Amino acid sequence: MALVGGMNCCFKDSLLLLGISIQLVLVISHPQCLDYKPPFKPTKPLAFCTAYSSFGCCDARADSSLARRYQHIVSYLHPSGISVCGKYIQELLCQKCSPYAAHLYDAEDADTPMRVLPGLCGDYCAEFWKRCRSTLSLLTGDTRSVDLETDRGKFCSYLELQDPDYCYPNVLSSERLQTNLGRVQADAEGCLQLCLKEVANRLRNPVAMLHAGDGTHRLFVAEQLGLVWVYLANGSKVSQPFLNLTETVLTSPWLGDERGFLGLAFHPSFRWNGKVYVYYSIFTRKAERIRISEFQLLPGNMNALDHTSERVILEVLEPASNHNGGQLLFGNDGYLYIFTGDGGGAGDSFGKFGNAQNKSSLLGKVLRIDVNHNDDGPPYRIPVDNPFVRERSAHPEVYAYGVRNMWRCSVDRGDSETGAGRGRLFCGDVGQNKFEEVDIIQRGANYGWRAKEGFSCYDKTLCTNSSLNDVLPIFAYPHRLGRSVIGGYVYRGCEMPNLNGLYIFGDFMSGRLMSLKEETRSGRWSYQEICMGRGEVCNFPKLINNYYQYIISFAEDEAGELYFMSSGNPSAYVPAGTVYKFIDPSRRAPPGKCRFKPKPVTVKGKLLPFRPKEKLILEVKTTTVAPTSARPRPRPRPRPRPRPRPTGATTRRPKVGRKEKTQATTTTTTTTTTTAPAAAPQPPTLSWHWELPGRPTTKAPPRSRTPPTEAERGRGAGGRRMDQRLKTGKRRRGRPREGTVRLAGTRGQRRRRRRPGEGRVEVYISGRWGTICGRSWDSGSAAVVCHQLGYRGVARVAGTAEFGASGLPIVLGSVQCVGTERNILRCRHRPLGEHGCPRGQEAGVICRRQHTAPRT
Repeated sequence: MALVGGMNCCFKDSLLLLGISIQLVLVISHPQCLDYKPPFKPTKPLAFCTAYSSFGCCDARADSSLARRYQHIVSYLHPSGISVCGKYIQELLCQKCSPYAAHLYDAEDADTPMRVLPGLCGDYCAEFWKRCRSTLSLLTGDTRSVDLETDRGKFCSYLELQDPDYCYPNVLSSERLQTNLGRVQADAEGCLQLCLKEVANRLRNPVAMLHAGDGTHRLFVAEQLGLVWVYLANGSKVSQPFLNLTETVLTSPWLGDERGFLGLAFHPSFRWNGKVYVYYSIFTRKAERIRISEFQLLPGNMNALDHTSERVILEVLEPASNHNGGQLLFGNDGYLYIFTGDGGGAGDSFGKFGNAQNKSSLLGKVLRIDVNHNDDGPPYRIPVDNPFVRERSAHPEVYAYGVRNMWRCSVDRGDSETGAGRGRLFCGDVGQNKFEEVDIIQRGANYGWRAKEGFSCYDKTLCTNSSLNDVLPIFAYPHRLGRSVIGGYVYRGCEMPNLNGLYIFGDFMSGRLMSLKEETRSGRWSYQEICMGRGEVCNFPKLINNYYQYIISFAEDEAGELYFMSSGNPSAYVPAGTVYKFIDPSRRAPPGKCRFKPKPVTVKGKLLPFRPKEKLILEVKTTTVAPTSARPRPRPRPRPRPRPRPTGATTRRPKVGRKEKTQATTTTTTTTTTTAPAAAPQPPTLSWHWELPGRPTTKAPPRSRTPPTEAERGRGAGGRRMDQRLKTGKRRRGRPREGTVRLAGTRGQRRRRRRPGEGRVEVYISGRWGTICGRSWDSGSAAVVCHQLGYRGVARVAGTAEFGASGLPIVLGSVQCVGTERNILRCRHRPLGEHGCPRGQEAGVICRRQHTAPRT
C-alpha cells in the first residue's frame, strides 16, 4: 500500500516497521476479525471491552489479554494522564474486538502490511492528538513514532482512515453497517448470501456422503459408479476404496442415467457390529432390479468392507430404467427406511391406479424394516407397529405410500437446546410435469402420487376420490424454478448459529440452492433462496463463491455441519464432481465451542492429501454484443462453470483469485465481450428429460430426405454388403416392411452426431413413417426395437430431447412389450394413429453395442 506525506526515507522505513498505513480508496467491506473469520457472540460478557459483549471478535480470554496490555500502558502515565487518556487507550485497544476489525487494521488485503493501530476518523484523530499524542509510542511499542507527535498533520495523515463509514468511531454509528449485523446477509432480491469451502473434488457423480457416527469424523463419499471413498477429518483421502461394486452395479456413462450405486447407510451400532447397508441397481435374471444388501467391516481394516460378506436383504423388480429411488437411512427408532421410486416411465401408468397407490407393490413407497439382531435369523423382520401389517393385500414393509421418486431424505437432529423437530423425516419428491415438492414423512401417510403432483391434481379421477386422504407437502415449487428437487437437511450444526433450523435443499436441473424456515406458531414454512456471496462478502481464506450447477445430493458430517455435492458433467464416468461445505460469512460460533477431537484412525495404505482447485470469484461482468432481435442473456444463479464442458454447457467465466487483487482496490472487474448471438445457458441432455414437456429440441429434418434405416447403418447379417452400399452411395430399393423401425435425430443442443444404436424411434406403418409416443415407453418396449435392429439389448431408454424433434406424426401409442416380441407391432398398443400423446413426447432408445442378426 502506498504511503503518502512529505517524510524522509528513514522515517518511511520506521513507519513500515510500525505497520501504520492508510487505505486510499473507498471499499465495501464485511464483518471480519483479525483471524480472518466472521465475528461471534461471546459466551460470557466481556469485562474490559464491554461494547463488544454482545457481538464481536473477542472472547473472555482475548478480553483479558487486552486488559493486561492496558494496565501495562497506563503504568507509565501520571494519574492525571490516565483520567484524560485512559478512555482513548481503551477504545483503540478494543478495536481488535470490533466486528470490522480486519478492515480497521487493513488485514483484508494480504498484499499490504497490517496496521498496528486501527484507522481513525479525522475528528477523532485530531482530538486524540490534542489530548494524548504522547501515548502513541506506548500504543505502538516503537519510540520512533515520537517524531509524529510534533505535527498534527503528519500524525493524522498516517492514523486517519479515508473511509467515512469504516473509520473509528463512525463504524459504530453507521446505520448501514450496524443494521442486521451478525445475521445472514441478503442481496437486493432477498437471496441469502453464503460462501463455500471445497472439501473434495474429481469425483464421478458423488451421490451420497455420510459419516459413520463412530467418533472418527470420517466422511464416506459414494460415487454412482459403485465406489465408496474414505476422507479423514484432516481432509486427506484413503487411497484404497471403502467399497468397490463397479463389477456388479448397473450404470452407464450417459448423462443423467439414474441407475447405479444410489444409497448408503451405517448401522447405528456400526462402531460395534461394523454393518453397512447399500442400495444399488443390478441386471439379473433378464431384468433390472434394485438391491439392498448388508456388508460387514473387513477384520483388521477399519477403512474397508469385506466384499465377501454381502448379504442380500431385499430385491425389487424395476420395470423401467428411471425412478429407482435410492435413499437408505436409519430413523431414530433404529429401523432401516428404504425409499423406492414408482417404477419409472412417466405418469406411473402401471395398473389401474399406479404402483405408488398400490400397497401390494413395493414401488413408490417408504419401507421400514428391522435389521437388528439378524445374524442368526432372516435378513430382516417387520416392525410390529408398521401401519399395514394387518392389511391382507398390503406389503407389511410399507410405512408410507403415494411417492413418485424421493431423492434424498434426512433425519432432523432436533434443536440442540430444546430438542424441537428431533426425528422428523424430510424428503424431496421429484415431480412430473409441473411441480417439485418437499415432504415430511409420517407413519401410514399417503403422499398423493399419481393423483396429485405438489398441491395440484395430476390424475383428476384419482384426485377427486374421497378416499385419497393424502398428506400435502410442506412446500412445492413450479418448473420455472427447477425440474428435479434434491432433498437436503435441517441445519443443526454448531459453527453457523444463524442457520439453525433452516432446511436447505436444491434442484438438479436449475442449480438453485433453496431454504425453508418453519414459523413456530403457525407451523408454516417460508421460502428463501440461497445465492453465493459477492467477492467481498466471501473474501475469507480458503472460501469460494461458485459451484458446479448440477446439484446431486446433500450431506452432514458427524458434527452436524452441512455439505452438498454437484457436478459439471453428470455422468457416472466423468470425474467432474465436487463436495462443498456451507459457510456463513456473517457469524460464527465462539472459538472453542465447536472443537472436537476425532478418534484415531488406523490407515493401511497411502493417504492422498486434498488439493483444492476452485478459486474465489471477486467480481465478473460479462458483456455480450448481440443482434437487436436476440433475447437478452439471463443472469444465471448460481454461475455454472462446467469442467469438463458437457454438451450444451455455458461458456466458463474467468476467475480472479484473492492474490490477484490490486493494491488500490479489494475487488477486480473482468470484462468479457463476445459477438455471438445471446442465448440462454442450456444444461446437458439428460435421460429423464423425455418425460418433460416443452424441452429444447432441434430443427426437424425435411420430410423429403428419408434417413437410412438402422439396419442399413449397422453390421448385422450381410453387414459388409450394407457398408459397401453406403460407401458407394447406393440405397435399398422398394418400400420397407410393415413395422420396420429406424433410429433418427441428432444428439444434444450442439447437434452432435449420434452413434449407431441410439436415436429417436421411428416406425413404418401403412405406407408412411411416424414416431412412437413415449408416455408409457419402457425398457421392455425399447428392447424390442433394439433386437429388431440387430442389437443384443437396450442400454437406456432415452427421449427426443436427446435426439431432436421430428416433423413426422405420432402413429403409435401406449406400447407395452414383454421384450421378447419380434416386431414392435406385435406388442400391445392403441389402434394405429390413436395415441393421446402431445408433441414432444416421442420415444427414444439407446441400444447395447454388440450386434446380432436384425429381426425382420
